[in-house]
Amino acid sequence: MPRRNSGPRLRYFDRRGCFYICWTESGRSRERSTGTANREQAEVALAEFIHIRVRKSGPKEPSHVLITDILADYAEERGSEVAASWRIAAAIKGLVPFWQAKTVAEITRETCRVFLAERGRSAGTVRRELGVLRAAINHGHREGRLTRAVAVHLPDSPEPRDRRLKRTEAAALLRASLRESRVRFYLPLFILIGLYTGQRKEAILSLRWPQIDLDNARIDFNSAGRRRTNKRRSRIPIPKKLLSHLKRARLRGIELGFVLNDNGARIRDIKRGFASACRRAGLDDVTPHVLRHTCATWLMQRGVRLWDAAGFLAMTPETLERVYGHHHPDFLRTAADALS
Repeated sequence: MPRRNSGPRLRYFDRRGCFYICWTESGRSRERSTGTANREQAEVALAEFIHIRVRKSGPKEPSHVLITDILADYAEERGSEVAASWRIAAAIKGLVPFWQAKTVAEITRETCRVFLAERGRSAGTVRRELGVLRAAINHGHREGRLTRAVAVHLPDSPEPRDRRLKRTEAAALLRASLRESRVRFYLPLFILIGLYTGQRKEAILSLRWPQIDLDNARIDFNSAGRRRTNKRRSRIPIPKKLLSHLKRARLRGIELGFVLNDNGARIRDIKRGFASACRRAGLDDVTPHVLRHTCATWLMQRGVRLWDAAGFLAMTPETLERVYGHHHPDFLRTAADALS
């Protein structure tokens, strides 16, 4: 016989040094910190928690809905629908310690500013986490749980990173990757595909051989059945220098398998092996995404037309011009010539 649900109750955790509200919901044990080790304050938090939860169903005022409930509903209902559900989970993990026991009405410009200060992470990371909070609140409003949405104030967008590899640095990275015994069978190919196609890390790691037409020298980074998202992927001709490397790699691969694999298994992440190769090559502040920056920069430096380069990279022309346009030899040339 299942245990009787005794409702929300207080429990003190010695290891955490404060009281927690514990309850059972849909057969699952849940808990929420009161943020205090004082029994009287914890009982007040418990009373407010119970008051909020027993109100009638239907849309509620933001002051009557806990932020953690909104985040939990969003993760449960939207997590399986997005391409990278782990990003939602990671953002919520960063949000909960600060926002737990707070209601949606407590989200203001000032509390968002305090969260940025206390989070101890970069403005870009905090911006992504608060973006998930904003999406969760909008989702709750659309689903009829909130009477109105509440504004979430995000930090300003950080300046785009301008780190890219010189050709000598790219050659040093390739040589270093060949000397990394644990990853030398797939890391060099990852670097070559990144440099010659400018695709994102996930697009390269998920690439299978049926997506590559070696006879016609075409490659489609859109896998069958993949949901189309803002992270667009290209269908492009294979550069000649990359084609020979892919043909050699095909001799080692299996027909339906992943292009990058470890004894047939998909490579889940390249971060550690890539970082080790960078250290061996003496490169600082280089991540796998720098390969995409490098490819875009090289295309601009070689004078490729903006529209062609944007299509090749699966990037909007506006973004390409804003971030990389100053590398193009014709950048503002007409204006300079007019003054000559």
